[in-house]
Amino acid sequence: MPQPHRPTRPARPTQRAQREPRRADKPRWGVRLAAGLSVAVLGSGALGHAVMTGLDTGIQRVDPFKDMKNRPQAGHGVNFLLVGTDGRDKITADEKREYRLGGAPCHCTDTVMLVHLSADRTRASVISLPRDSYVELPAHLDESSGKQHGAHPVKLNAAYAEGGPNLTVRTVENMTRVKIDHYLEVDFTSFMKTVDAMGGVEICTAKPLHDSNTGLDLLPGTHRLSGGQALQYVRSRHVDGASDLGRMQRQQRFIAALIKQATHGGVLLNPVKFKEVSSTLLGSVRADKGFGSEQMLALGQAMRDFTPSSSEFASVPVGDASFPVKGLGSTVKWDEAKAAKLFEALREDRPLAPAPAPGRPAPRQQPAVPVDVAPQQVRVQVENGTRIDGLGTRVDSALRATGFDTTGAPGTGASREVKRTVITYDPRWDRTARSVATALPGSELRAVPGQGKTVVVIAGADYRKVVAVRAEDPYQGEFGVVTGDQVVCAK
Repeated sequence: MPQPHRPTRPARPTQRAQREPRRADKPRWGVRLAAGLSVAVLGSGALGHAVMTGLDTGIQRVDPFKDMKNRPQAGHGVNFLLVGTDGRDKITADEKREYRLGGAPCHCTDTVMLVHLSADRTRASVISLPRDSYVELPAHLDESSGKQHGAHPVKLNAAYAEGGPNLTVRTVENMTRVKIDHYLEVDFTSFMKTVDAMGGVEICTAKPLHDSNTGLDLLPGTHRLSGGQALQYVRSRHVDGASDLGRMQRQQRFIAALIKQATHGGVLLNPVKFKEVSSTLLGSVRADKGFGSEQMLALGQAMRDFTPSSSEFASVPVGDASFPVKGLGSTVKWDEAKAAKLFEALREDRPLAPAPAPGRPAPRQQPAVPVDVAPQQVRVQVENGTRIDGLGTRVDSALRATGFDTTGAPGTGASREVKRTVITYDPRWDRTARSVATALPGSELRAVPGQGKTVVVIAGADYRKVVAVRAEDPYQGEFGVVTGDQVVCAK
């Protein structure tokens, strides 16, 4: 059963019991945008045109394609630009205090994601574009000052501040050569209510997540996050040294979890629940004039069988994560060659995840618990601590099946009367030992200084099975892609 959300320290203000949802600082709007897309699109097929038409009236319209020329050639499938803005005009003083929302809004995009729906509607590819990406803005009229600007360098999130949706679309199309078909923009005021309307979203983590700037405080394990807690999760950027790049990975995990909740949580099959969720979200959506209820209904009908495994996530390949630019400071410089190949695959409607080896079917993803260190990186020696014949071989084989680098030569323990399975490890490799302990629930961890990098498992009489585990960040292939079913919580 999922553990309730609980902060690491009992005295922290964020551990107040479930309360009315609140908003947060600089949320990761690609998350809620893709969430909105998933909920609205996936659920629309279950409802009639009358309900969808009613929902359509709540969408605010923008014209992001006005007077655009020399656009990229259209490819196969449908491309959405999902934009989140740093809007704070509808939040209360209490909400600002609770979720660290001090400061003035920047009137800029906090997250930008490019979502490609394949022509056959069996796959969604979500590409995160770092907000600090170095870009060259084309010549444009500054919406804030009314002045005409020539082309000049900025960070990607400044495109919205200078030219709104139109300049944002132009900039992304210039950088990716991918033609944008639809534009969706949401500020964070509806995010928490939408998550709460869905019944919360389940997130799992292999390590503690703490960010004093946002109030995020999660223990390792599985948590069902309310709207406010979800907002803390997706906006945190000081959890580890990865900053925005690590935050984008958490955003992608959250999108996958939202898709799972929408497709398996009853949201799509219950018209009342679906309308509640959709109307909450669409109350603050801004979209292009060509995206309405009919398009949502058609997409929903085509994607009735959409699941987390149908989605794949990647971030733009980065060449320099701290590229200095005079007047801008540190920016994120893309790896131009790799990025070009990534967007070429998108234009050609090809999957981003690596294909299975020739002649082999795609491997079925086994539900697994996330761990901090990938099992493939952990060397394990198994010993039989009982008089049960063949127990060491069984444990060795089971650990190897879930990915651990076992020796394949189990030995006999010094004692044959071990009741509880023991894992001995060198304290210098405590993280690797915890990965093994996760695979052997109920086992005892015992530090042995000087043992070395190999973890020793002494199988006890209590052994029943090995739980499948996986690296928390199982990014793979040329573009560092992960599929949704690889990052949602295992049951």
